[in-house]
Amino acid sequence: MKMGIVGLPNVGKSTFFNALTRAQIPAENYPFCTIDPNVGIVLVPDPRIDQLAQIEHSEKKIPAIIEFVDIAGLVRGASRGEGLGNKFLSHIREVDAIAMIVRCFDSTEIVHVEGSVNPIRDCETIVTELCLSDLETLERRLQRVEKSKKSGEAEAMGEWALLQKLKQELSQAHLIDPLQWSELEWEKIKSYQLLTSKPFLYIANIAEQDLSSPQENKYFIELQNYAQQQKNPSLAISAQIESEIALLSSEDAALFLKDLGLKQRGLDQVIQQSYQRLNLISFFTAGPQESKAWTIPKNTLAPVAAGKIHSDIERGFIRAEIISYEDYVTAGSMVKAKEMGKLRIEGKDYVMQDGDVVHFRFSV
Repeated sequence: MKMGIVGLPNVGKSTFFNALTRAQIPAENYPFCTIDPNVGIVLVPDPRIDQLAQIEHSEKKIPAIIEFVDIAGLVRGASRGEGLGNKFLSHIREVDAIAMIVRCFDSTEIVHVEGSVNPIRDCETIVTELCLSDLETLERRLQRVEKSKKSGEAEAMGEWALLQKLKQELSQAHLIDPLQWSELEWEKIKSYQLLTSKPFLYIANIAEQDLSSPQENKYFIELQNYAQQQKNPSLAISAQIESEIALLSSEDAALFLKDLGLKQRGLDQVIQQSYQRLNLISFFTAGPQESKAWTIPKNTLAPVAAGKIHSDIERGFIRAEIISYEDYVTAGSMVKAKEMGKLRIEGKDYVMQDGDVVHFRFSV
């Protein structure tokens, strides 16, 4: 599952990505310094894995991971091929959700591609370009459906009506909201792979002096209101500060955060929110050798989750022995949790829940 990092040139995308992955990629003050997408695998902060490893005295602890893709900056006219528009749009189509970095600070040293700081305009520029690209996709689909519609095929007529409704939404520069569509319609919409149907997360890049009170940043307030209207979450970070923290040891980073009056790195919030926007959950395996978090989509059945560990376990799945994380911690061990009657035996139809601590039984 991939989270794409997008934004206009010079909003702090590459600086943010460098901090996120501790990768050293170009972050110069000019447009299009990121030409090909950079990919980083990032650990998901989760204190539960630390607690399980402590209980089991595990030799290793392995957190869940999430993949971030830093995509070249987009400019007005990208859907017509301006800037690196075609590359941008092809790369973003491959991700599962979108984190949009928006500049929310003034600076005379860093040039804004539009000449001034205006978070709503910047967001609308990107959304408009995504809508225009999706409209082209729908037009091509309509041309194919028209032929079947003329012959009176009921399925084609239903799809034609759906495509017309989608065109109307995109023509008004609206993101495609899954809640506005029936389950059947949404399944069809997903097959079109529209850029505007992906989950969004808006990230305000603010100045260091605003970190302790981001709600006093007028640009962030504007972005927050915009995100709420779009039914998407938003948060504020300072990409520059995060890049400095990323170079410190964990002890020095903790002291630095304390000096700034912060309890948590902004990047940790971004990773956690991104994990949620990708509709992911974690289940755990725990033991003396290792305690590990496994990443699965919500509503995953137990055998499929078992297949994340090994295909043989999915193929020979018998049952899942499950204890909730809370019960596991309260009991203090798998054995005591069993004695307390907290262990559940689940079959092939069980839908995995976030925080399940599981042992799969299988035979091949």
